[in-house]
Amino acid sequence: MCNLYRLDAPANQIALALGADAAGDVWAGGYVAPGRYAPVVIRGDDGVRRMVPRQWGVPPPPKGDRVVTNVRNLASPFWIGTLRHTQFRCLVPVTRFQEWGGRKGARTRHWFSVPSTPVFAFAGIWRDSEVASFAFLTTDANAVVAPVHPKAMPVILHPEDYELWLAGDWKQAQRLAAPFPSQLMHMEQA
Repeated sequence: MCNLYRLDAPANQIALALGADAAGDVWAGGYVAPGRYAPVVIRGDDGVRRMVPRQWGVPPPPKGDRVVTNVRNLASPFWIGTLRHTQFRCLVPVTRFQEWGGRKGARTRHWFSVPSTPVFAFAGIWRDSEVASFAFLTTDANAVVAPVHPKAMPVILHPEDYELWLAGDWKQAQRLAAPFPSQLMHMEQA
């Protein structure tokens, strides 16, 4: 599961790339790990996209003991209410994400990006229960990610699908939870 990503762009560049109002967000760029705050883009009741800070990792389900950073089971009773209500969906801006690869004792970082879209977005959800938080959806790994992390990859949205994710009916929006085309991605080992 992806538990580290980078957002190496200032707030104004993120807002421009995702068609949002930076709304005073002061993000200067950097890495994001569970428990850290980062900007996400929500769609207000007025239809305007706004950047807001949220902590990565929603509080766990009743029997859980760790924050949840990735949403894999879209039919889970824990998530379905959030996913069906458009006001709880968000875009998670990203410049690249990391997965560990290799054998135990010799693991290396692998960074994945979308060269044609320097600032892209994961499909995310947010909650404001104990803390203003977010998580993002995952799906089956594509041909670029699978050799490193065969179980899953984040749901990367095409820019033309941002509005469908934020405001579309769940029956249509859930179709976006699919592997991103591998030919549009780049991987580098670090």
